[in-house]
Amino acid sequence: MSEYIEIEADIGDGGEIVFHTNLRLTAAGRPEQYDSAAALEEGSPVAQALAGVSGIATLAMDGGRIAVTTLPDTDWHALIADVTAALKDFFL
Repeated sequence: MSEYIEIEADIGDGGEIVFHTNLRLTAAGRPEQYDSAAALEEGSPVAQALAGVSGIATLAMDGGRIAVTTLPDTDWHALIADVTAALKDFFL
């Protein structure tokens, strides 16, 4: 695993949050798409690490990028903090 991970989050239009990291998140460079929390639980190790984050409606990963759409009434700041913490726990 890496000694460090850099994570930046951008809040987009339409309830999407895009996370950019300095690490490759997907296996063999293949994009991953998850349409529910249940799908995250059955997905790749990184997806499984994010399955416990509440408020995720859909998640797409490609390289070092994660795009998340949120469930209605999700606190974006809390979701960003939770995703960041889950990624740091996974990689560090």
